[in-house]
Amino acid sequence: MSSPNSLNNAVHSVLEHYFTTLDGEIPSNLHAIMTQEMERGLLEFVMRRTGNNQSMCARWLGINRNTLNKKLKQYGLVPQVNLSVGDSPHA
Repeated sequence: MSSPNSLNNAVHSVLEHYFTTLDGEIPSNLHAIMTQEMERGLLEFVMRRTGNNQSMCARWLGINRNTLNKKLKQYGLVPQVNLSVGDSPHA
C-alpha cells in the first residue's frame, strides 16, 4: 500500500512541474486549483475502480452519496447510462 509520504512526494513533484511551467509568473488561487484538480482526479479514479458504482464510491471516499452526486455534476463526471433501443430509463 502507498504511504502518505509517497503521496506527499507526488504532490511535491506535480508542484515542481507546475512552477516550472509558470516560467517565473506569480501563481494565484493555488489552493483552489490544487484542491479542484486533486478532487477531480480522485473522483475519476475511484469511480473507475468501483465500476461507476456511486454507492460504493461514496463509501470508499467516506462521503454521503448526495455529496458525491453533487461533486460528480460539478466536475462533469456523471456516468452516462447506455440504453438499448426500446429500453426505458424508468423501467
